[in-house]
Amino acid sequence: MNPIFLIVSLRGLRKEILFTALFLVFMLSAPVVSVFALTHVSNSAQAGQVYNASSYPGDYYAWGNCTWWVSIRRSQINEPIPNTWGNAATWAYYAAQQGYLVDHTPSYGSIMQIPNVDNGLGHVAFVESVDPDGTWHISEMNVLGLDAVDYKAMPPSAAADYNFIHQKALP
Repeated sequence: MNPIFLIVSLRGLRKEILFTALFLVFMLSAPVVSVFALTHVSNSAQAGQVYNASSYPGDYYAWGNCTWWVSIRRSQINEPIPNTWGNAATWAYYAAQQGYLVDHTPSYGSIMQIPNVDNGLGHVAFVESVDPDGTWHISEMNVLGLDAVDYKAMPPSAAADYNFIHQKALP
């Protein structure tokens, strides 16, 4: 056998082995990379991204759902809510029973509540701000997916369609 042919063949074989090895490393690392991406802890919630923050003591709402998000946001502004309001559909009822102001006017820190959606479970969102023209901005979780936060601007005319839970009324 010609020695030059053997050297050229070995060089070609080395490239194929190297390519195969790199391909195998890539394919075997893909599951690890995807698990890391799904479990990445984010301290700043951005639209559509997962958010993972610690609950406050006594928070029993289901992680990753709208009720959990609103409960966390209320605790972050030092206005925690009871953990006994159940599914989002019952929040306005229980809040009113416990002395919280419930109306149809959004304000910073209030809880927007929709009782008749999501197969009767309802939905809640946190009012992040209200503009001078009446446009209000919410953050919510579990609309795009479990533990995913998104943000929306709502027109002033839509406020009549929602309940807003505010702080407890003063005695």
